[in-house]
Amino acid sequence: MKVIKRLALSIDSIFEWFSLTALTSMTLIVIIQVITRKLFNFVFFWSEEVTLLLMVWFSFMGIAIGFREKLHIATDSFTNRFGKRFNQIWDKVIALVVFGFGLYLVINGWQFTIDQYETTLPATGLTNSLYYLVMPITGIMICVYSALSLLGIETIRHRGLGEEFGE
Repeated sequence: MKVIKRLALSIDSIFEWFSLTALTSMTLIVIIQVITRKLFNFVFFWSEEVTLLLMVWFSFMGIAIGFREKLHIATDSFTNRFGKRFNQIWDKVIALVVFGFGLYLVINGWQFTIDQYETTLPATGLTNSLYYLVMPITGIMICVYSALSLLGIETIRHRGLGEEFGE
């Protein structure tokens, strides 16, 4: 089990690094775009498309990381009234539903990716399927996190501020 968790988390580190790189790149491109437009009345032809592409990838990767960290909406104040055994079963049900959502992203995202392969983005000429390719990747990561959760392997890597101080 430790090998599976270690492998999943090392692959996950690549996605987390990519998300942070996308956010940083997006920010730098927008700053450069604003400066060049205001000072030189010039805009790079590719800046808007690349920024939008990075934003889509960053957002979807953020969804996967959110599921990894169990940041989805929960109603603990309600479910805690039913006892520990109920909550253990309920956590499995949630993991199965999340797994289903991941499968939905894999299947439909792959179909969108294939459908958009022939079309291109006007400024850069890149294939439009780049917008959709992140969907099956995110779906796979969500399925992995759900499977790990079903196996009882903890996926949370970053504790919230309140949890760090025992609150």
